[in-house]
Amino acid sequence: MAIANDFTHFDDRGSARMVDVGGKADTKRVAVAAGRVLVNRRTFDLIRTGGVKKGDVLTVAQVAGIMGAKRTPELIPMCHPVALSGVDLNLYLNEEMLSVEIEATASCTGPTGVEMEALTAVTAAALTVYDMCKAVQRDMVIDDIRLLKKSGGQSGDFVRED
Repeated sequence: MAIANDFTHFDDRGSARMVDVGGKADTKRVAVAAGRVLVNRRTFDLIRTGGVKKGDVLTVAQVAGIMGAKRTPELIPMCHPVALSGVDLNLYLNEEMLSVEIEATASCTGPTGVEMEALTAVTAAALTVYDMCKAVQRDMVIDDIRLLKKSGGQSGDFVRED
């Protein structure tokens, strides 16, 4: 199967597998991901003023994102458990776009990267914003979740160019 050779999570027969990272050297690895939740004016103002009945949306979403990063291998079947050195999660309100902007940085020293942890942190935070605000607005849009950059490992550094 030609595709199996292009993807590390398939063996020679095309069956799913968890990649063996046992022979890889421990290196410092960092990944940064971002995303946003698009809201309407009323929801934006409620988040900004602390008027959402469930509480402080940005703080709860920040904690949820960090928790999500720590639980990534429980959610994504082929992810290795990694000993995270740190997870920084920042949320801010973008008035021009009427959005909650989310950025997560995950880091570790180990044989495999933390891209999935950073992406999961952003996703968990975005879902938490949605959950906390859904009583006010059901048509929010979770948008543009993406890897911004990563460093460390055999594949080298990556920086998104757009």
